[in-house]
Amino acid sequence: MLDHIGINASDLARSRSFYSSALAPLGASVVMEVTPEQTGAAGHVGYGTADKPVFWVGNGHTPAPGAHIAFVATDRAAVDAFYAAAMAAGGTDNGAPGLRPGYHPNYYAAFVLDPDGHNIEAVCHTPA
Repeated sequence: MLDHIGINASDLARSRSFYSSALAPLGASVVMEVTPEQTGAAGHVGYGTADKPVFWVGNGHTPAPGAHIAFVATDRAAVDAFYAAAMAAGGTDNGAPGLRPGYHPNYYAAFVLDPDGHNIEAVCHTPA
């Protein structure tokens, strides 16, 4: 259903560093950048796999904390690695890796607040 999604950051360089670290264990990296000169307004960094950016971070507007974005993890080890990388990159714990059986029996996820307070999740739905 979604083609891509974007959030705003108060410091694009800081957020780029955070997301580059946090999303690497999930197989995502920077696949496209758009400069303020190209947009006439703001810079943006697009993350994805292959050549398709699906998650964008930009600095065009003041961020409004509270966005929740969940990224697919191929397995539980990737969720654990996402959490460790995000925390090491300056994230704030918002739920350590573990099962959330209230969602469904195999819902294994971790939650981290990014530098602007967005709730970023990595989730695996498959059994261990």
